[in-house]
Amino acid sequence: MIPAVVVFGTAGHALTHLRRARALHDRGEIVLTGACDVREPSAEARALLPAHADITRDPADLLDGADIAVIATPPHTHLPLARQAMNADCHLLLEKPPVLDLVAFDELTELARTRGLACQTGFQSFGSAAVPLIGDTVERGEIGTVTGIAAAGAWIRRDRYFGRAEWAGRRRVRGQPVVDGALTNPFAHAVATALLLNGTAATLPDRITVELYRARDIEADDTACARLSFEGAPDVVAAATLAAEADHQPYVLVHGTDGRIRWDYKTDLVEVRGEPVTAGPPEDLLVNLVGHLRDAVPLRAPLSATRAFTALVEAVRDAPDPRPLPADRVEITGAGPERHFVVPGIDAAVDTAAERLALFSELALPWTGAGARA
Repeated sequence: MIPAVVVFGTAGHALTHLRRARALHDRGEIVLTGACDVREPSAEARALLPAHADITRDPADLLDGADIAVIATPPHTHLPLARQAMNADCHLLLEKPPVLDLVAFDELTELARTRGLACQTGFQSFGSAAVPLIGDTVERGEIGTVTGIAAAGAWIRRDRYFGRAEWAGRRRVRGQPVVDGALTNPFAHAVATALLLNGTAATLPDRITVELYRARDIEADDTACARLSFEGAPDVVAAATLAAEADHQPYVLVHGTDGRIRWDYKTDLVEVRGEPVTAGPPEDLLVNLVGHLRDAVPLRAPLSATRAFTALVEAVRDAPDPRPLPADRVEITGAGPERHFVVPGIDAAVDTAAERLALFSELALPWTGAGARA
């Protein structure tokens, strides 16, 4: 079977999906039959589509005869589009965050089960060869007993990043949750991958503590941390900022009684007790989904492996609005679309949180106050 694939979305990260789908189309592994977007597709997006492909504003125009729908649209549109595609008997590649609460997660899980459909999520890091490599390393006891796993990220994000879409930097759009924020969108891979390595990705946490802050005058957090606690498993702690002094590679840090594993998941650099280890090439998630449908190979990023992450998204959604950082703790650099906000010392604070498996409020940082939110 050569599956027919449609892509919902043509801008931003959706362009990456279009490029990958077109490459598979040209290799004869899929047929890219169309794309849709409520906006006019760019010339680049149009050029990525084969001559016979449809371009439309209405997803329903594409679903007849489609086997796989790639959904790479704003987060608050994922559930209705996924529901529509599944009801048309389409398997899914659903971009992260897949859904925004556990009710939606359970709905899609049940819909996939009853209709016999696959739902792959867009956590590309799950396709990395580092995942089984780290799992095997831990299983062999090379770092002793795992005591906790941290996720850390520090990036600069400028005004143009927050101006790229209506929902960017927002907690809600027209009363509808979108849950944009440091942990739930730009560093979602870090959090979800830490949960995967912890063996608790499909488990509901016993407790989630989140701390949300903002250097910018936006609705969502641009600086945040969280702790997810599980019975019978180590804690996962995540710390991240979009108000960094410099861009850094985000990473996952596995703490053990006899050493640590660090994985820079965007570059696939793995270090075991300080020694570099080659992980091997990653597997593309659309290729994996096609292989699952054709040869029953296991999905690398199934919806089921995002349950704990979805619980965190829900906790961030339901938390009080982010605490504004004091003006004297924030510096503003640049102008126009290149303007960005910096919290001096935040880069080191993110690393320290990962090193100590600590929340920002537990590091006695001057801007946290009584910031912990449970």
